[in-house]
Amino acid sequence: MSARILVVDDIETNRCLLEARLSAEYFDVIEAEDGHKAIEAAREHNPDLILLDVMMPGIDGFETCRRLKADPALRHIPVVMVTALDQREDRIKGLEAGADEFLTKPVDDVALFARVRSLLRLKVVMDELRLRENAEALEKDADTLGGRIVVAAADEAGAQRIAAMYGDPFRAKACADPLNALRHALTADLVVIDLTHARFDGLRLAARIRSDVDTRQVPILGIVESDNRASMVRALDLGVTDVILRPVDPGELQARSRTQVRRKAYADALRDRLEESLEMAVTDALTGLHNRRYIVSRLRQHLDVLDRSGEGFAVALMDIDHFKRINDTFGHQAGDVVLKGFSDRLRKELRAVDIAGRYGGEEFLVLFTGATNEEALEGAERFRAAMARDPFVVPGTDEPINVTVSAGISAGERGDDVEDVVARADAALYEAKSSGRNQVIAWRKRAA
Repeated sequence: MSARILVVDDIETNRCLLEARLSAEYFDVIEAEDGHKAIEAAREHNPDLILLDVMMPGIDGFETCRRLKADPALRHIPVVMVTALDQREDRIKGLEAGADEFLTKPVDDVALFARVRSLLRLKVVMDELRLRENAEALEKDADTLGGRIVVAAADEAGAQRIAAMYGDPFRAKACADPLNALRHALTADLVVIDLTHARFDGLRLAARIRSDVDTRQVPILGIVESDNRASMVRALDLGVTDVILRPVDPGELQARSRTQVRRKAYADALRDRLEESLEMAVTDALTGLHNRRYIVSRLRQHLDVLDRSGEGFAVALMDIDHFKRINDTFGHQAGDVVLKGFSDRLRKELRAVDIAGRYGGEEFLVLFTGATNEEALEGAERFRAAMARDPFVVPGTDEPINVTVSAGISAGERGDDVEDVVARADAALYEAKSSGRNQVIAWRKRAA
């Protein structure tokens, strides 16, 4: 994975050394010699990751990181602090300033690149979600300090010791059984896995969480031995989001957990908005049925299947009888109530495999999957009878509104396009309306 990385250090030798190591791994490197120039370079070049020294003249790395994370245009760039400072207070201070990782010099190449690639993978996912949304308001909503934590370890006592490091507003659940941990991961904001015990295969649990569609978005914090570089690299390669070294410091554990929980809340909000946008793009706002664009696309898919495999289908084009009269007599609000009620009843009458959409105005198109003309006729007739049987009660009107429907049926044929099928159904619908309405007629090929 290639990316643009901004290296920030006031010592030129250090910058050149990091540039050489990163360039050898095919990263594009930008340099800055202090905090002010780092912020300017980040705004100009929009890097994918920032390697930031702490001890610099002017504003130090902690303040630089805080300013980067306070800028809406820059806050999503991962920041890795690289420094000679190795005290717990410095690590926690860096994490609380917004850093995604805190590495102590001299930095091992394998550990550095494992962390860099892990953070870059995460940024790619976040960038794809952010491209689809105006995300700043969502991020404020997601800025939470609490969360549901699952702690998985080799034994109950070990899991309880780690869980006890959390206090309010975290809610930590200790699990010694991997299956139990996997079950609780379904509703977790973070899973913490102890990877230091040979009899507990934490990496397998991490891999299972990542492979399961219901849990793959849950962040994972792995606990590793400080001298076990291979375990740390393996964990990050398998999809562990972050690692913390033994002995576990409670302050660092909570700081790293807050970062992961906050990021998950933000990503979840983005995904929810994206799903909502996609749903709105294919749904009619008034009736809740699919819109014309969607129903036509599904009709086209059914035609493709028919041409390839011969699996048939039929459509019903339905129209509410005398709908203009309803609007003129009772008002457009009553007309909207009828359209919504019609759609609700239609949805209840259909099979799970059938698809209904609002085709336009008071016209609706129903796709009867795998159905013949006769079967579609039967289904549409059942719905027509139900509509005629039960009048609509509209608030504000003195009398129930009787509503009937006419429908035309047409089966798909090999070589058809969308217009062919709809035209035949429309011709049958016209016949139903011109011959008295409140009936369903299937299109029949006229004798020559």
